[in-house]
Amino acid sequence: MDNRYDVIVAGGGTAGVIAAIQSGRAGARTLLVERVGMPGGTMTSGGIAWPGLFFAWHKQVIAGIGWELVTAAVRECGMTLPDFSTQVGMKNHPAYQVKINPVIYAALCDAALVDAGVDVLYHCMVAAVDGSSVTLAVKEGLKRVSAKVIVDCTGDANVAAMCGCELFEAEDCQPGTYSVRLSGYDPKSLDYETMAENARRAVAGGRLKFPDLSWSVSDFSSQLLFSFGNNGNHLWGKKAHTSEGRSQMEIEGRQAILRAYRFLCTQKGLENLKIEFAASECGIRETVRIQGEEVVTVQDYQSGRVWPDSVCHAFYPIDLHNKEHGVKPDPLAEGVVPTVPLGALIPKGLTNVLVAGRCISSDRLANSALRVQATCMATGQAAGAAAVLAAARNCPVKEVPLEQLKELLKRHQAIVP
Repeated sequence: MDNRYDVIVAGGGTAGVIAAIQSGRAGARTLLVERVGMPGGTMTSGGIAWPGLFFAWHKQVIAGIGWELVTAAVRECGMTLPDFSTQVGMKNHPAYQVKINPVIYAALCDAALVDAGVDVLYHCMVAAVDGSSVTLAVKEGLKRVSAKVIVDCTGDANVAAMCGCELFEAEDCQPGTYSVRLSGYDPKSLDYETMAENARRAVAGGRLKFPDLSWSVSDFSSQLLFSFGNNGNHLWGKKAHTSEGRSQMEIEGRQAILRAYRFLCTQKGLENLKIEFAASECGIRETVRIQGEEVVTVQDYQSGRVWPDSVCHAFYPIDLHNKEHGVKPDPLAEGVVPTVPLGALIPKGLTNVLVAGRCISSDRLANSALRVQATCMATGQAAGAAAVLAAARNCPVKEVPLEQLKELLKRHQAIVP
């Protein structure tokens, strides 16, 4: 492993693994650091293994390295892609999110990173940044390396914040989810009316919380059972961009599953309930957003604004989860395909830092749509490409020639607005 890099990518999740592969394939000396032992983030260790959306209005709008890996995982497992020819806008949009095997996807990411010449450090986090000097916290202590450009793909803008970037955080962030997979029962044979009464008594007695079983905070729902776990619960009230807040959410997530399991096992028809799989960490919908050189507003997003420095598309409904009604997606109007500008990936006032993933510069409503996996992959590839060019030219990231950036992305099969 080297100590001098062109590009360091902090965070090997949904966006980071794509950023690092793009950087490595473009010839930059690249280091990827990831705090857990598996790449892929929410798609793998978070247990939400159905990324989307890649198509809009019968046309593919997001491709590139993320799409390459997703489709490779589908082929590897003998699975099939959704029939995108039947996709009508955002009607029934969950049906068009591609299901993948998280372990296979992670292994393919590992192989692609190695093939791209990327140095990979799992079980590692960025501890400090001072200009081009980066201090890493590795298992054996602190390690000093250098980088011309840093790409923050932590999801929480941790590195950008170390460098002085202003952050925005909602007073009550969207909930997290602790994903599990359940088996041992037939959801169509259960007596939900009786179960609902039992659940209300359990909640009143402090043995259960309604969000343990669904996205509702106010009453019983069969959501967790009908989805066999998966993305079926909500965890409220934790600030997950810090180690303290994240630790609290992980503890609460497992307690929520324990409460749900203890309750459900006592219900008729669920005597053989099993937890077949549990994610190694909570899936996080929202923490912070950076103040970027440009800010994507909900008006920009819903109008399909094409920015002068657009680097990728996005396509998902406004999807703000809240306590009152769970979530009521607000679809885009027919034909609208939003775009993301390079300026939204550049922390305002910083010269050698880019940000990709769910915390890019946007208002809260726009962020509720931009945070999804396919878009995070696209912003990761754009940030990785911009980092390569900035490192090669020894220029501030906001001075990267836009036409060269778009050409580099196209050479690696990305779709550029």
